[in-house]
Amino acid sequence: MSHIRGKDTSIERMVRSFLFAEGLRFRKNDKRYPGHPDVVLPKYRTIIFVNGCFWHMHEGCPKATRVPKSNVEFWTAKLLRNHERDVRQRAELEADGWKVIVVWECELGKKVRDERLERLYREIVDDSGKADDSGE
Repeated sequence: MSHIRGKDTSIERMVRSFLFAEGLRFRKNDKRYPGHPDVVLPKYRTIIFVNGCFWHMHEGCPKATRVPKSNVEFWTAKLLRNHERDVRQRAELEADGWKVIVVWECELGKKVRDERLERLYREIVDDSGKADDSGE
């Protein structure tokens, strides 16, 4: 577990690579914002977190339900703290006028990756904080 990376993970690099190829320019791991977001797109007032399902307790995801069998109390407390911190940081960012998008690790599997990345691009560009909300 000590070799788990906190930033520049393979799924983060995949998302950033896609966004860059689509012509979007961004800042990465910006410490000025709560949670040090993985991607900050100031032009679109959008922040993206690329979360691992286990570490951030993705609800309803099979990858998030497996708590290690040893030291269960420690892991349960740690994962709950992570989840509560994520909720608090998202609320802070949204209160400051940022659009927050979370991309989950399970959404970047080979079968669904292209669809999710295209949807991410549309979420950023089509609804860039404008009042025109089509309900999609």
